[in-house]
Amino acid sequence: MFSESNSAKTPLPDIAQPGQAFATFAGGCFWCMQPPFDEIEGVLKTQVGYTGGPRPAPTYEQICTGATGHAEAIRITYDTSRVSYLDLLKTFWRNIDPTTKNRQFYDSGTQYRTSVFYHNEEQHQEAESSKSELEALGRFTSPIVTEIVPAAPFWEAEDYHQQYYVKCPLRYQSYSSGSGRKDYLKRTWET
Repeated sequence: MFSESNSAKTPLPDIAQPGQAFATFAGGCFWCMQPPFDEIEGVLKTQVGYTGGPRPAPTYEQICTGATGHAEAIRITYDTSRVSYLDLLKTFWRNIDPTTKNRQFYDSGTQYRTSVFYHNEEQHQEAESSKSELEALGRFTSPIVTEIVPAAPFWEAEDYHQQYYVKCPLRYQSYSSGSGRKDYLKRTWET
């Protein structure tokens, strides 16, 4: 039913318009990563897809095997005069479990790892700094294992995954609540 090939696709270009920039994060299920970023003023567009692996034009079915090396990820296009990369990093950290390797809630495998894919050296330094600040908060008893790595080609996911929380709100809510993500985030950040 959801077997849509990416074989004719090319990765999204990594050149932003003037006054804009990209941020790319992997935080487990990409359906759950889109809503918090879509709510931020200054975010112009979010796209979910696959990045961090060598296989060209991966499909969802291939990603699910865990054999492609890619992670489910979100790419955010933002207006640099309205929102900072540091603000986007704060939203990222507050929507994942950074202490679990190759797993986020329901989902396990390397495709569900947490990662910051930086697009330039300034983002790299800000990501490292924000990770250090997160560690210093003392909210986590286990080490933070989220990787910070250079951005790789980003392959946009099949259309049915884009804005899934809008297209299939009941299924999304059931998944999001049932996965344990909401409860974990509430316990971690509302205490």
